[in-house]
Amino acid sequence: MIDLVEEDGLWIVTLNRPDKANSLTGAMLAELAGIAEAAVDAKALILTGAGSVFSAGADLDEARAGLATSDLWERLSNAIAALPCLTVAALNGTLAGGANGMVLACDLRIAVPAAKFFYPVMKLGFLPQPSDPKRMAALIGPARTKLIFMAGQKITAQEAYGFGLVDRIVEPDALMPVARELVTDSVAARPEIAAGIAEMCR
Repeated sequence: MIDLVEEDGLWIVTLNRPDKANSLTGAMLAELAGIAEAAVDAKALILTGAGSVFSAGADLDEARAGLATSDLWERLSNAIAALPCLTVAALNGTLAGGANGMVLACDLRIAVPAAKFFYPVMKLGFLPQPSDPKRMAALIGPARTKLIFMAGQKITAQEAYGFGLVDRIVEPDALMPVARELVTDSVAARPEIAAGIAEMCR
């Protein structure tokens, strides 16, 4: 349910459970975290999804069984955030719940026009993962972060772009070509130079 393609230093990771809106199981999270931890050798990483939804967040059955509060979410997002290469989330559709964490940890986010963004953790009776509100607030400010986490608002792609939550809105057929174009220079660069610039930007 997680596909990994490696092409000359570019790693493309695809959530591939479209029949379940790419909802994430514990096994999927563990596999994603393992990939992110191994990607220290990658020159760039693109994260995307199959189908019309990027991810609906946690698999509901597993969330009720304890996945909602698992440390796997933080393990995954922290591993992505620590990567020395350029990371791009290519959002093929709506992003919900805990799946926000891995996307917020990426360096760049692009999304299709139909994508929506929401994180209904409060109404479900859980706290978000600790790093998620901090990373979101660093991008869009505390008030807009509360708009999503506490006011429970679904944000459209256009609003997300205006907020700075996504960096570009891209038509579906251009999503992966644009993602690939964004990482072209990093893939071609000397790894130590790219890593040095990434560190300077933190």
